[in-house]
Amino acid sequence: MKGVDRVPIKYRIDILEALKVAGYSTYKLRKEKLLGEATIQRLRVGAPVSWENMSVLCRLLNCQPGDILEYVPDSEEKATSE
Repeated sequence: MKGVDRVPIKYRIDILEALKVAGYSTYKLRKEKLLGEATIQRLRVGAPVSWENMSVLCRLLNCQPGDILEYVPDSEEKATSE
């Protein structure tokens, strides 16, 4: 059985870098309570965030979820689809 924490959804972009370019440092994100420290840490390591936080990211970056996320099947999924 696959690990529960294995999620085939990856970030297309470096979220924190894109936020920085848009004028949102991690300090500003925390200070203005746009994102919490736990969410910022999850973004640092490429872990998924909640849909609420994804909504905030899309608003701040003026984009759609598909601009941020992509589905990447693992090798087992690729083998069964061929």
